[in-house]
Amino acid sequence: MKNLQQSHYASALQTVKDLKAKFGSTWNAINPEHAARMTVQNQFKTGLDIAKYTAALMRNDMAEYDADASKFTQSLGCWHGFVAQQKMIAVKKHHKTTNKKYLYLSGWMVAALRSEFGPLPDQSMHEKTAVPALIAEIYDFLRQADAIELNDLYRRQALGEDVQNELDNFESHIVPIIADIDAGFGNEEATYLLAKKMIQAGACAIQIENQVSDAKQCGHQDGKVTVPHEDFIAKLNAVRYAFLELGVDDGIIVARTDSEGAGLTQKLPVSKTPGDLASQYLAFIDAEVVALEDAEDDDVLIKRDGKLMRPMRLPNGLYKFKEGTNIDRVVLDCITSLQNGADLLWIETPTPNVKQIAHMINRVRKVVPNAKLVYNNSPSFNWTLNFRNQAYDDMLAEGENMTAYDRNNLMDAQYDDTELCFRADEKIKTFQMDGAKEAGIFHHLITLPTYHTTALHMNDLTEGYFGAEGMLAYVKHVQREEIRKGVACVKHQRMAGSDLGDDHKTFFAGDKALKAGGEKNTSNQFKTNDNTAQVKKKLSIVA
Repeated sequence: MKNLQQSHYASALQTVKDLKAKFGSTWNAINPEHAARMTVQNQFKTGLDIAKYTAALMRNDMAEYDADASKFTQSLGCWHGFVAQQKMIAVKKHHKTTNKKYLYLSGWMVAALRSEFGPLPDQSMHEKTAVPALIAEIYDFLRQADAIELNDLYRRQALGEDVQNELDNFESHIVPIIADIDAGFGNEEATYLLAKKMIQAGACAIQIENQVSDAKQCGHQDGKVTVPHEDFIAKLNAVRYAFLELGVDDGIIVARTDSEGAGLTQKLPVSKTPGDLASQYLAFIDAEVVALEDAEDDDVLIKRDGKLMRPMRLPNGLYKFKEGTNIDRVVLDCITSLQNGADLLWIETPTPNVKQIAHMINRVRKVVPNAKLVYNNSPSFNWTLNFRNQAYDDMLAEGENMTAYDRNNLMDAQYDDTELCFRADEKIKTFQMDGAKEAGIFHHLITLPTYHTTALHMNDLTEGYFGAEGMLAYVKHVQREEIRKGVACVKHQRMAGSDLGDDHKTFFAGDKALKAGGEKNTSNQFKTNDNTAQVKKKLSIVA
């Protein structure tokens, strides 16, 4: 919405003036300036408007990354609209722009926090509708952030303050969401139907994984079962058709492979010609040579290299992949996905190691040169331990004397101020930049940060509030910090839309409006940078 406010306002203003002329005296109470304000403070009327707008943003960012790998993008996972809203308000405050800052919608957090069944593991057991509902909720909150900020600007303008440049260059809080559809919640028709709901809610990018839908596991847990390439391609097609049907022609598909940590498959695909995708998939299946006369009744047998083979099958009927084939399967998954409609890749890895990620993506890039990754900077990794181990190996290779360190106890706080810790923390600090430049990572995200921050903050507040600090625990560690850091929601009534609503009620009812922002509103005790108190006083809009 940047650089569009003035033209939108002028257009909306003229539209209402024309309507007033058309409908005559029955529209006398409608103020064109008020209507124009309300029109531009909600620039995006539908979720599809958002999906089209954000898809174009993301496509542009992908092109910029192809030209310059330092221009990667980032996001944090948000499990509620308010969390997403406060994140984007903070992004604008601290970084002055929302450019290349996205949102991530994690299926894990939907399962853990948003299901009507209660807290669930990440196994696609939550309601399908919970995902598009959260997308819609997030964009409702981001629309409100736009409306509140613009309303403040128009209030200041009414005082005679020159805010036209801020209006003309207003940057929306609306940014792309990469939304997790898990393994598609059923067959390809189910995937298509859910994808449509997600896109209609505003999603421009949908992430889908190659696990069996009804046996889906979190990517950082054991027991993952992948599907043959033909099955996954059908779901990629389903998502693309959903985008096309809804007119989001440049919607983004993120194809995730869980093959690195998966050792099982449910199906043996049918090969029609030697070397086809099914044949390549079957070549990864662990099998033993068997003579026909030694085969048991109801055995499943395949012919490989002129030999009769019995695939290794577990008591639950699942087939095992050969040990050591996981990286080859990842590479084939990635290449096949990109050659069949995917735009970006997602590779789950056992540790956050740039060299390991680069090894896989560079093999993919030999076939698809512009292959790009979305990478999960997951809280499931012990980042401190992983990078202290990497730093230990680097120092050892450089001939450093490492006898001062216990390799089996590197998490110990005694190492916090050592050279090992300094090197490890520097690696963590530059991980995203290094991954972008060396491992094709276009987008870095943290899936579950707000799950952990909520738990951590409640732990700390609870310790003090129910202990010796009492109310001081809240005042000192929450409210005082909010005030001094200029956190938007310190005036929670305003953040929930109270001031915005007061102005709207004035538009609707004029002097008869009953407003909340009067002298007895205790929010007046807080000073913020939004000039709200000054505006209220000078405009005399309080009750």
